Parts: sequence; C-alpha cells; structure tokens
Amino acid sequence: MVKMTMIARVTDGLPLAEGLDDGRDLADAETYKQQVKALFKNLSKGHNEASRMSIETGPYIFHYIIEGRVCYLTMCDRAYPKKLAFQYLEDLKNEFERVNGAQIETAARPYAFIKFDTFIQKTKKSFLDTRTQRNIAKLNDELYEVHQIMTRNVQEVLGVGEKLDRKFRIILGGQPNVQSFDIRISYIC
Repeated sequence: MVKMTMIARVTDGLPLAEGLDDGRDLADAETYKQQVKALFKNLSKGHNEASRMSIETGPYIFHYIIEGRVCYLTMCDRAYPKKLAFQYLEDLKNEFERVNGAQIETAARPYAFIKFDTFIQKTKKSFLDTRTQRNIAKLNDELYEVHQIMTRNVQEVLGVGEKLDRKFRIILGGQPNVQSFDIRISYIC
C-alpha cells in the first residue's frame, strides 16, 4: 500500500508537492519524511545513481523516478508490488508534467504545487487494492523491467554522498593525496 508521496525538483531539492494526508497512520512518519528530505538533498548534489530506484527503509521501501528535473517518490509497504509502485509514479509524473511542466523551473517556494494533492489522493485510491482488475493488468504489463531497478538500503544511499564529500575535502586540503584519490575514485565510478 502507498504510504507517502512527495515530488521535488532535483536541481535544488525543493519540495514541489506532497500527499497531504500521507503518513498520518505511520508511527514514525516524521522520521521517514526526514529521510526523504535527506535523499532529495543528496540528489540535488548530483548523487543520483539511477533514474529509477528502490531504497529499503525499515518495513517500507522508497521507490522513485527521476524524469528531467523532477523526482517523484513514494513510500510503500515491502509487500506492495514494485510494478504498481512505479506505475503509480509514472501516472503522477505524466499528470504533473502536463499540468505544471512550464512552471517547474520558476517555482520559488516549497510546495508551490500543493493543489496537485487532489490528483495524488485520487490516483493513490486507484492503486490501493492490488487485486483489482485494473491493477492486475498493470502488474502483467511489461512496461518496466523491475529486475533492473536497483534496490539499496537508505543508509547506503545517504552514506555515498558523505563519503564523496570527505574525499573532496581531502583533495582540496592536501595535494599529495590527489593521485591516489584519482585511482580510488575510478574504482567507485
């Protein structure tokens, strides 16, 4: 089941829209929202490994799609089918770009497109029951190769940015380590 949905601009991590009633039934909703904001911050620094990814976090999984300059993210139960989660995000992406595409770059304040919540809630309801005929058809549809979507632990993803920041500080702070850093970073990339 979809628990939380957020949309943010990748270039600066600015939250653009969110499901307003998302996370109310979660005990640690604020913790998960902080993880999402940290993930958006890492993505804004250019630490995005894939345009589609699933990230494990406790009993849930974050699924996200980065399309152009926007990240569409949802948090679902682990048992919720990945194909449905990514189809949900795809539906949100298509409508968000159609309705707000021209204003994404000029948005200056957080949650500038909060009215998009209406569409988020309507779409979320249509994806609630994984056994409906509509959702079974989506599960059987081969729109995505789910096996190609990387799955990582949230701490691994957030830790990559911290490790790279430390390595850059080493480079800038001491010149003797530059050659060894070049060798090590080539293995990482």
